[in-house]
Amino acid sequence: MSVVRIPPTLRTETGGEREVIAEGDTVRELLEDLMSTFPLLSGKLEHANVYVGGEDIRTRDGYDTAVEASDTVILLPAMAGGAELGEPPGSPRPLLLVRLTDRRLTPPAGGAR
Repeated sequence: MSVVRIPPTLRTETGGEREVIAEGDTVRELLEDLMSTFPLLSGKLEHANVYVGGEDIRTRDGYDTAVEASDTVILLPAMAGGAELGEPPGSPRPLLLVRLTDRRLTPPAGGAR
């Protein structure tokens, strides 16, 4: 059994639990066990970043990464978006981006779009 840390955005699906116990010899088996225990997680872990022992599984064997009983598994939801930088969703036009230079606000090179 391994400890799985649940991010705040998924805690509703685990009844508010920050950490849960799951079983599996690989990340795939562990996630399947987790989703069988907490069915509301189904479909929400496909794009999660998974870390075993502090290491991203993408640098190891992906979902086939071995999980030891003493390992802590961390789930981090992937961040995605569609708006351009500086453009709030639904904004009729982008906001002018500024950067801090020598304590003065200056417009980006090229001015506003």
